[in-house]
Amino acid sequence: MKLFVSVLVFCLLASPAFAGNAACYTAAEAEAEQGIRIHSELMVIGLNCQGMQTRGKNLYAQYREFSAAHGDLFAAYEDRLLGYFRKRGDADPEASLNTLRTAFANKISLDAAKMRPDLFCNHYGSRIPKVAGMDRATLRKWASTVYPGHPVSQPLCAR
Repeated sequence: MKLFVSVLVFCLLASPAFAGNAACYTAAEAEAEQGIRIHSELMVIGLNCQGMQTRGKNLYAQYREFSAAHGDLFAAYEDRLLGYFRKRGDADPEASLNTLRTAFANKISLDAAKMRPDLFCNHYGSRIPKVAGMDRATLRKWASTVYPGHPVSQPLCAR
């Protein structure tokens, strides 16, 4: 009987209903998702607006420099989200991360498809030179801010 009760308690605690914080984001996980969203959106902007130049470089080259300069931060964001997906019990956390990145890229790509290229680039293109001048603290603050128009995909955990 003790074995049965022990197994039952273990199964209940391991189930999604009792997984605790697995159904919500910590502040660090929300920052990670927003950081990945920002990075994904900038990639689409850079690719679509390669013809625009500021500071003597096209926007895609600036995006690549920005990505290289902050590559360790974006890698840490990816690791944090992979940890969340593991904690949530996803069978393939890497696929979950790829799906999330693709959804972010598709959302802004849809805007690009609906607009003339010059209008899209005039509307969004200024973001790349803006972030290119950001220091790490400013970038992290931006990623830590959840805007109503860009909510995170999971609710924030109660503190």
